[in-house]
Amino acid sequence: MITRSKEDYLKSILEAESEGEEVISARLADWLKVSPPAVTMALRRLKKDGLVRVEGDGHVQLTAAGRKIARKLTLRHHLIERMLSELFGMEWWKVHDEAERLEHAVSPDFEAKLLAKLGPGGTCPHGNLSEMESPGSRRRRGLILIADATPGKTYTVSGIYERDRRLLEFLEARGIRPQAKLRLLERNYDQTVTIRTTAGKVVLGPPAAEKIWVSPTFTSQL
Repeated sequence: MITRSKEDYLKSILEAESEGEEVISARLADWLKVSPPAVTMALRRLKKDGLVRVEGDGHVQLTAAGRKIARKLTLRHHLIERMLSELFGMEWWKVHDEAERLEHAVSPDFEAKLLAKLGPGGTCPHGNLSEMESPGSRRRRGLILIADATPGKTYTVSGIYERDRRLLEFLEARGIRPQAKLRLLERNYDQTVTIRTTAGKVVLGPPAAEKIWVSPTFTSQL
C-alpha cells in the first residue's frame, strides 16, 4: 500500500535529484523535517517495497516503480498549483504550501478533470515545468542562475525554487517573481549580486541568487 508518507518520501527524492542535490538520508531528514532514525525506517520500508535502492555509500535512488509514483504525485502537485493560481487567483508565493496539503486528497477523477481544464504541460506559478528538471536540463534550455549572470544585461525570471515560503515572500517584496524583468548591475566581492527590479535596487546573497533561473531578454533598461 502506498501511504501518504511513502509518497512524500518518493517525491522528495525526485525533487532533490532535480535540484542537483546529493540524495542521502541526512538530506531527506532536512527536506522533510523529520529525524534521521525516521528516515532510516522509511527507506527500509521503501526498499522492501521495491521503490528505492540504497547504495553502499548511502546514496538513495528511485527504482522505476518509485519514479513512476513520484512523477504522478509531482504532476498532481503541478496541476493543483495551476488550479489555485489560474482558476482561483491565489498568490504565486502561497500555492506550493497549499498544494502540498491538497495533493494527497485529489482523486484520479478530479485529477483528470484538472488536466482537461488546464491542459497538459504549461508552467506552474513559480515558472517551473510539470516534469522535474535538473540544473543541466535548464541550462540546455538556455537558462542560467542569476548568481552566474552577466552584469549590465537584462533578464526575465524563468523559474524559482518553490519549497521555501520565506524565500518566495522575500523575493515577491523585492519585485522578483516569474516573468519579471530584472537587470544585473553588479557581482560583488562578497558573492552578493546587485540587481534592479521594478522595486528598485536589490542586493541578493547566494542563498537567494542560486534559486532564481533567468533567461536573457532584449528590452529597454530598467
